[in-house]
Amino acid sequence: MPTTPPPIVLASASPARLSLLRGAGFDPRVVVSGVDEDAIEEALGPDATPYEVALALGKAKCQAVAALPETDGALVIGCDSILEFQGRALGKPDTPQEAVARWYAMRGRSGVLLTGHWLADRATGKEAGEVAATVVHFGEPSDEEVLAYVATGEPLRVAGAFTIDGLGGAFVDRLEGDHSNVVGLSKPLLRKLMAELGLNYTAYWQTPAR
Repeated sequence: MPTTPPPIVLASASPARLSLLRGAGFDPRVVVSGVDEDAIEEALGPDATPYEVALALGKAKCQAVAALPETDGALVIGCDSILEFQGRALGKPDTPQEAVARWYAMRGRSGVLLTGHWLADRATGKEAGEVAATVVHFGEPSDEEVLAYVATGEPLRVAGAFTIDGLGGAFVDRLEGDHSNVVGLSKPLLRKLMAELGLNYTAYWQTPAR
């Protein structure tokens, strides 16, 4: 008989990631890490690249949840996204004013959405991680449109101050790379990392909800 795959635990509070996993045939349980992102970035130091920041944050979230007794035997998935724009790593804006300033700078330009992925199989102790990168070409919303968008509050809740699957999608002209990565989790990279851990991605499609 085929082996039942380990249950999935998503170490993220992101509704978009949860929805994406469910749409991909998974039935994850959510356990939020509570990791101090600012402390991790400070520990990395000013010379850390956006790639390194994204991977470190995804790894920290995954490992914090994997250390909890309630995730014993599970496959824990941790992710964190940042936007690399003009050499800087941009997470969630702290204020509406910062979100507006970002959009004034980003419109008509391009950035790279980086999502650090880290997987920990509690059943075997194996771990794997990598960063997915997608080039985002922003449109040119007017000042009025930027202010209206920021007033919705959406840009304050997401890395890079935009979404592709929500209201902000109207202000993104095109992508180069994986669309699901911009939502918050790369399905192709997830499948690759699961394979590295000896897990079958498609086996979860036949697994009843737990």
